[in-house]
Amino acid sequence: MSEWTRQLMNELTEEVRNRINARKQKLGDDEVLALIEEVVLHESRSECCTYSEKADLICGIFNATRRELGLLQPYAENENISEIMVNGIDHIFVERNGKIERVPQKFESAEDLEELIRRLAARVHREINELNPIVDARLEDGARVNAVYKNVALNGPVLTIRRFPEKGIGMEALLECGTLTSASAEFLKKAVQGGLNLFVSGGTSSGKTTFLNVLSDYIPKEERVILIEDSAELQFNGVENLVRLETKNANVQGKGCVSLRQLIRTSLRMRPDRIIVGEVRGEEVVDMVQAQNSGHSGSMCTGHGNSTEGMLYRLEAMFLTAADFPIESVRGQIAEAIDLMIHMGRMPDKSRKVLEITEIVGYEDGKIQRNPLFMYRNGEGLVPTGNRLQNRTKLELKGVCLNDGL
Repeated sequence: MSEWTRQLMNELTEEVRNRINARKQKLGDDEVLALIEEVVLHESRSECCTYSEKADLICGIFNATRRELGLLQPYAENENISEIMVNGIDHIFVERNGKIERVPQKFESAEDLEELIRRLAARVHREINELNPIVDARLEDGARVNAVYKNVALNGPVLTIRRFPEKGIGMEALLECGTLTSASAEFLKKAVQGGLNLFVSGGTSSGKTTFLNVLSDYIPKEERVILIEDSAELQFNGVENLVRLETKNANVQGKGCVSLRQLIRTSLRMRPDRIIVGEVRGEEVVDMVQAQNSGHSGSMCTGHGNSTEGMLYRLEAMFLTAADFPIESVRGQIAEAIDLMIHMGRMPDKSRKVLEITEIVGYEDGKIQRNPLFMYRNGEGLVPTGNRLQNRTKLELKGVCLNDGL
């Protein structure tokens, strides 16, 4: 598409939008398409366009007015695609059924891609430009969007859209695909019901969010849950008494920021039975640990880590960055706060597996003591280690009994 044709399409798109707004009624796709054809075919400047160019104009205007993702719309509507990655104007990738593939479509120019990014940001009342070159937001349909402007991204504007399934995945689906075993699933069910504090760790796209959603199915219905997230992703559909809180970034004047730390602190005044923090990645770990150490049994959280031991070190580092505490005190508080750590990983075949379930049994001799209960072994899956759960007080208080061997 030439620069002249692109400019014509932008002007006609604006005219179509004005006509749609002037009608003050909701139009169907067929009505909008008819309106676009009328505008394009009666525009004197389009007379010099070929039939193919006119068809491109109509298609481009329709995508811009009815499908806010433009050429990405078909991928956004595909249930098998979980992520869309745009690296500049001509490198577009999607994750389809767990595998990343490149698609042939491309944007005509960096300006087209930037216009799409600006529209997405405007939908959630955010602004992106060269002074504010990064936007991280959640759309109305729950999709998470991250965009970086070309003055920061050297290969052109970058856009990443992560989509989440409308229907949550249950434990049965995870068992079918081998994410964990029936014995470990039954143990985790009782751990949630019994009010153990759980921490799910793993790398990017290892399945932490999905797994936390599944675990939420086992929260007793009579309990009040406060769910706190940076960007809302979790779907706790089975929890009736649920309060959802989401952080808020500062506006262009630098005001109005609401952090995870603030939300965790205010949640303590909401009479919570359980506090769920979607992900900790900074100073909010201090408030999370203190909340778990103040009687809110059954709390859950996720974090990025390479292993359970590595995640514990990360939590220590984040805690020490936020607060001037002796290292012994920090480790002691973390060991007291977390009962179970569940580590997940993405395998070479792109499947997600639970690789380890470990009990945190305390702090001794300068180290947080761990008691591995299940470990992943090639060819066997997630198998019991033979160790028994040591701290059973919470389970006993709730009348939860474990199977023999645990």
